[in-house]
Amino acid sequence: MLTVYNCIVNEHDLRLVALAALICGISCFSAVNLLHHISRSTDRNRLAWLMIAATSTGFGIWATHFIAMLAFTPGIPSAYDPALSVLSLAASVTLTAAGMWIATLRNEFDYHLVGGAVLGGGIAAMHYIGMAAFEVQGRIEWNLLLVAVSLLAGVTLAALALRVVQRRPSLKATSGGAVLLTLAICTLHFIGMGAVSIFPDPSIVISEYTIEPTSQAFAAAAATLVILVLSASALWIDLRFRRQKLEVDRMHGLANAAVEGLIVCDGHRIISANDSMATLTGIATATLNGMQLGDLFGSDMSGFGEQPQEAELSGRDGTSIPVELIARSIDYCGKPHNVVAVRDIRERKKAEQEILRLAHFDPLTGLANRRSFSGRLETEIAAMGRTRKGGQLALLLLDLDRFKEVNDLYGHGAGDAMLQKVAHCVTGILRQGQMVARLGGDEFAIIAPNLTDPLEAGRIANTVLTAMREENRLSVGGGLVSASIGIALYPSDAENQASLISHADTALYRAKTEGKDTYRYFEASMGAEARDKRVMEHELRQAVARQEFYLVYQPQKEISSGKMVGFEALVRWRHPTRGDVSPSIFIPVAEDSGAIGQIGEWVLTAACEEAARWENPLTVAVNVSAVQLHNTNFSREVHET
Repeated sequence: MLTVYNCIVNEHDLRLVALAALICGISCFSAVNLLHHISRSTDRNRLAWLMIAATSTGFGIWATHFIAMLAFTPGIPSAYDPALSVLSLAASVTLTAAGMWIATLRNEFDYHLVGGAVLGGGIAAMHYIGMAAFEVQGRIEWNLLLVAVSLLAGVTLAALALRVVQRRPSLKATSGGAVLLTLAICTLHFIGMGAVSIFPDPSIVISEYTIEPTSQAFAAAAATLVILVLSASALWIDLRFRRQKLEVDRMHGLANAAVEGLIVCDGHRIISANDSMATLTGIATATLNGMQLGDLFGSDMSGFGEQPQEAELSGRDGTSIPVELIARSIDYCGKPHNVVAVRDIRERKKAEQEILRLAHFDPLTGLANRRSFSGRLETEIAAMGRTRKGGQLALLLLDLDRFKEVNDLYGHGAGDAMLQKVAHCVTGILRQGQMVARLGGDEFAIIAPNLTDPLEAGRIANTVLTAMREENRLSVGGGLVSASIGIALYPSDAENQASLISHADTALYRAKTEGKDTYRYFEASMGAEARDKRVMEHELRQAVARQEFYLVYQPQKEISSGKMVGFEALVRWRHPTRGDVSPSIFIPVAEDSGAIGQIGEWVLTAACEEAARWENPLTVAVNVSAVQLHNTNFSREVHET
């Protein structure tokens, strides 16, 4: 070691030694960065980057050697053989390329060490071929032990350098690897120089084809310039790559944080996809990269653009997923690309279907609602008007009998169950093309188009009533279900939808008044009766305000004594145009329409006021309708009167 120390201190210009070490450090740092770039490169670019790295590093080793040789001052004339100098540079570049190729072939311990050892061999070959190019007017003798030590140190340090660099790439590994590689070059060189002993010999003549040290200095300076340019280029490339990687990582981080699927496309080729997209498709991200948009969304992508577009996404298991696509143009890694947001709209589709179902179907029974009924009836009437085949369309309006009593006695739960029973009974007997709908409350409607015989409508009604009776027979509780049905035919009974519904409702009213649990066809005479009834209902609601009612009093006597004990108040209606209307006519209408409550309250008040003015203490009796007794406020009204 003392020999090496004396060689460096006493036989070298330390300023040039420092310059050589600086160039060596720069070239090694460049080499390590380029080595990282080789590992990150694709197979297509790998060879090009390998040659760039090998050339840069080889020139750095070569420049370090010859600048350090310029620092060597043997004190006698010296020169360099140009052929061997070039050969040393070629050996440096070639073996460096081989070592880097081996080290980056696989990320394994053995490959790293062998690659580093080959690179160390390149350093040694360059040094000793370069020393062979050194001609001096004297004899050169070698200390073989120091030569062996230089070889061992250079190869070992180079192997360790590549292992540190390749094991786990980081800033710390880059710095450590560059230092180790610098030590490998400098240690081999200066231990090798310590192995040299020069004995002056005037008889030895330097060849005329050699290069003088000054010229060699210019060559070394040129090599230094090249290595600095290559190093700067390598650093610039590495920084640019880092920025791109940071940008890509940032975009991937943002993309993976998104709930929606995101894919980045070059044309129609997918080059990147986020985790949500992989989850949505069931396809791994690595598999998605490289696929075509058509592989996921079908071959027809003509409408693909910045406006939201619905499409069907093909999942891994072949399932079709409804999605919405929105595309935008972005700058990705310095090039224009498209980013596509893929939104899963399965829940939205389900919600739309549910809204559509609620808009057209009754939520309790699952039957079509009034809106669907009106649309279907209008469609069927229009279709019959176009075909004119002579068939009939039957409309059956169905109303449950005593449904309010079931609700009052058993609760609304029992009422709902009864409505569901009716829906089940009716649905089970209808044929294809016929429709049942719940219009609201306990009202149902059946549309039976294309009937060749009007009696078929009666058979349908009878089948419905029979099914309900059978349901009652099998029922164990919750109230018995029965219904009244009114039937009207198009075009026999009506010319349009509104009149058809009105006539079916008139027939339904007739069925209810004639005993319930039955059906009736519409007859022309029912129309006049129904109109008269509706007019009377309207007039009854205004009769109290117009003071058209009055009371007559029928005496009540005690049979045994013949003594007058009181009077029975009887209501009478004197209509402005009809004259006196019999109670047997207007009382049932008032009960059906609900006007009886207002009339009964007036009768009770008027009778009490009249009795209060009597001198004799006589009683007064007031008739009460059964409808009034169902009113929960009736007892309070009597008490207050």
